[in-house]
Amino acid sequence: MFGFGQLIAVLKKNPKKIIFTEGEDSRILEAASRLLASSFLHPILIGSEEKIATAAEDCGFNIRGAEIIDPGKYDRMDEMVERFCELRKSKGVTPEKARQILSQANYFGTMLVKMGVADALLGGATYSTADTVRPALQLIKTKPGNNIVSSCFILVRPRATGDNEVLAMADCAININPTEDELVEIAGEAAECAKIFGVEPQLAFLSYSTHGSGAGETVDKMRNAAMKASQKYPDLPIEGELQFDAAVSPRVARTKCPDSEVAGHANTFIFPDINSGNIGYKIAQRMGNFDAYGPILLGLNAPVNDLSRGCNASEVYSMAIITAALA
Repeated sequence: MFGFGQLIAVLKKNPKKIIFTEGEDSRILEAASRLLASSFLHPILIGSEEKIATAAEDCGFNIRGAEIIDPGKYDRMDEMVERFCELRKSKGVTPEKARQILSQANYFGTMLVKMGVADALLGGATYSTADTVRPALQLIKTKPGNNIVSSCFILVRPRATGDNEVLAMADCAININPTEDELVEIAGEAAECAKIFGVEPQLAFLSYSTHGSGAGETVDKMRNAAMKASQKYPDLPIEGELQFDAAVSPRVARTKCPDSEVAGHANTFIFPDINSGNIGYKIAQRMGNFDAYGPILLGLNAPVNDLSRGCNASEVYSMAIITAALA
């Protein structure tokens, strides 16, 4: 099952470049110093070279070899402005306005990914999820066939046998109240994300009802979404609607849905809305002793991920590896 060694092994074969939009932040600098001591991921720090160097020295982090790009001194800024205006022409963005927007590290960093200077981006240590997602939606855009950006959390807990238990939960951070069709898209993306972490996805569309034991609009939504997902992804084991106990407990599943192959063994959970998803993953994290990695943003043309403003350097390091591996 999943361990970071697997992702690092993949990256060693094909090293990636990752943008850190908050180059002066001490947590970013500590993570960058760890990455620079290896050879599988190349960090690019956004900000003033002088300020970043001073911040690193003050904190005692060795960032020798790091690439630092200052938006105010970028030699391809004219090209970036032209490209930005083209991407945002429907909004009537002028070159002057584009330069103003691109002075912001989140937009500047996202454009570096769009232009192929880097493979991925990690931001949000000091700003909101919306400020990470908005530039990505506007500039990198969703993959062909996708209509939304969604998110997934990967939860990891050591087993007594020495391997790890790994679960996927979606969408816990982006879509407030997804429709049936959006849930289908979320399920497909979550399943692909789970596979990257060594999970053979078995998807449960969660509800307060199991196969009609309860009634209501959200029950209908989850039942219909599960049916549509099964039709769209015939090779994926999918079940719904399921209560959580029926999804994970073989004993309960034998009583509530004895003919289901997924019930009792689900490992990829699709929640009806952001309320239940966010609460669910945090219960698993805080009371189930799972390590939670995410939110991992899904559905974009290039990997862009968001950090919690309460993150530590170890979490930045882990999320950098995950983000680059998605590339």
